[in-house]
Amino acid sequence: MAHRDLVPATRTNPLMSDKSNPKPPTTALGTQSYLTDHDSAKLNLSHDELDHSPALHHGAPFHSTGGRGRLMKGDRHVATDDIGLNKQILGTHAPDHEDLDVKPVLSIIEDILRRGKPLDIVHGAQVPEYSESYEDKSFQSAYYDAEIVKLLSYPLNKISCEIICKCAAGGEAHSIAIGLLETMSNHGWDAKVVITFAAFSVSYGEFWLVDQLRVKNQLAKDIAALKDLPDTMEHNEEMKKKFEAVANLLQTVLAVTHIIIEFKELPTHYINRDSPEMVTATAHIPTTVYWIIRSILACASIFLNLVGSGHEYITSTAESWEILTLASKLSHMSEHLQTQLNKLKELIEKKKIDEAFAALKKLFETSHIDNMKILKTIIHARDDQMPIFDGTRRITDRLEVLRMKYVLLLISDLDLPQEELNILHLIYNQQVMRHEYEVLWLPIVDNAMSMSPTQERQFLDLRSSMPWYSVDHPSFVDQVAIRYFREIWNFVHMPMLVVLDPQARVSNTNALPVMWIWGGHAFPFTKQRELDLWSESTWNMDLLTDSIDPRIQEWIKDNKTICLYGGEDIDWIRRFTTTARRIATTLHVPLEMIYVGKRTSKDKEIMVLLTYDGGDQGWAVFSRGLYDMTKGKLDTLLTVFDKISEWENRVDHPDKFVPELDKEISGVHPEHHCNRLILPGHTGYIPERVVCSECGRTMDKYVMYRCCTD
Repeated sequence: MAHRDLVPATRTNPLMSDKSNPKPPTTALGTQSYLTDHDSAKLNLSHDELDHSPALHHGAPFHSTGGRGRLMKGDRHVATDDIGLNKQILGTHAPDHEDLDVKPVLSIIEDILRRGKPLDIVHGAQVPEYSESYEDKSFQSAYYDAEIVKLLSYPLNKISCEIICKCAAGGEAHSIAIGLLETMSNHGWDAKVVITFAAFSVSYGEFWLVDQLRVKNQLAKDIAALKDLPDTMEHNEEMKKKFEAVANLLQTVLAVTHIIIEFKELPTHYINRDSPEMVTATAHIPTTVYWIIRSILACASIFLNLVGSGHEYITSTAESWEILTLASKLSHMSEHLQTQLNKLKELIEKKKIDEAFAALKKLFETSHIDNMKILKTIIHARDDQMPIFDGTRRITDRLEVLRMKYVLLLISDLDLPQEELNILHLIYNQQVMRHEYEVLWLPIVDNAMSMSPTQERQFLDLRSSMPWYSVDHPSFVDQVAIRYFREIWNFVHMPMLVVLDPQARVSNTNALPVMWIWGGHAFPFTKQRELDLWSESTWNMDLLTDSIDPRIQEWIKDNKTICLYGGEDIDWIRRFTTTARRIATTLHVPLEMIYVGKRTSKDKEIMVLLTYDGGDQGWAVFSRGLYDMTKGKLDTLLTVFDKISEWENRVDHPDKFVPELDKEISGVHPEHHCNRLILPGHTGYIPERVVCSECGRTMDKYVMYRCCTD
């Protein structure tokens, strides 16, 4: 058995030493004997002795008349503690090979483990669990890199011979493991594992190949007879427990091996192998490699002992216990390494995101011939995908349809207010020249790859209501771009409309206000265009009301007095409306009143209204024609109205009502006042100086945090 895997030695590459191979001990009758459960009990092995072998005392190797092919588990020649063991392991490590890609070899090992299993019994018939077709894709992919397989074939066969000879001689597991590490001293840790694993897999695969073919192939039957292999079908239940324990341990070895290889494959561009994080994370790999080799040796020992084994060994549970203990130990090591690996991956991912974020910032600062590079960075899609949805034609399309166009990025979450959507819809449909600009909705959803059914429905409903472009799914919006929107463009919750010109230059980070005020007339919606429109406009009712009520334009033409008012205190509102209508009737002034709520928004005049709006009572604006206007708080107006007898004689014509009311309001100076101006945090522009509407003094500036659920 010990010589069946040897490759013929050559003069240049001798696979074995010149020393003769030790032979298994024999009984007086010349037959090979076994280590029974009773013999095993004499060793008095405990869980700690297996898991913490470095703490065992030194002593002479154990020799038993029943120790044929059995590994010694006493670990006599080991260091006195775990630190000593680690030093001993590191002392065997002197790599001089460049890093090798051992995954092709590991792929072959996985294929052997998949196929190397006993035949299932189905109603007495033996059925192979896996197809033996050579067309199997996994089988073909295993041999993708034949050069690596050839390169490792010599050390693989050498290790295979060492495992067979030393395990068959009943050597100590620790000594054999250290010896194998010394033999592979010039290889990396991942290569040591894969070479040892592959060496065992050859014997493992040969065993199952003979076992599976012996019932139908005479050659396999003859080999099984000469090896005196037990019939796995005859001892099905007893053997099944051993094989299951070995298979589980080998799967654990495979999982840990993959983790070790993953450490090596981490991109050095983001984390250097000598960095403190990497050194800390990989500190336990040498010890883990040692225990992987110990586990492989334990599995090899079981299969070696099956040669010529009798019922006593087949039914023994001692080695199964050892296998289970090793599997438990490796599982804990695997969990630790996986945790460390995940930490490194998180660190690398953060560095990747930071690098991509810096690249995106630089991209926006760079000149481009068109907008494609920016758009393709914001919207992450493959070349064969059509990532945007045309809301008019109801089809998906490519980003190229937006090339060299003004693109208005509508950025929002899924709670997009319907009122704002309706206004934008109206303005979009009023384009004088079709396609002078395009709107592209970018919905911001956390964890867009795992949206709930409710979120999916909400997204589809919103998208179906939009005539412009939108991404076909929120997951197309790049996560780095979302970070850019939040950190650079200050997106939080409220929707914003960012204008990109045909060369992807940002000309306005929030064009919604200018679009709402001037509609399509504000195209191309730049900041400069907004300033020009403000400078060209005159403070009047037409500018203030815009499209609040279609009747306002008729009232202006009819030269009626118009009152817009707002506030939250319902008692003040009722008192004001009753008083205002009574006075208008008394003075024969045609008055139309419109309540516009609490939130109505050239510069100075609007600031004054906003300071009123920050109060608790309310405000009102009176206008006649386009240019006669006055405004005030409701309490001030009620004070003026209460003194109507003092100034009503000056209103001898309806045209004089607003000018005379303005004079009276200007004459009211309350002893105490407290005006507040509340500007949304996302406005982007904060005036350096704002004066009080009551006293003309500069208002103090404060920071206010506000939560409003209305």
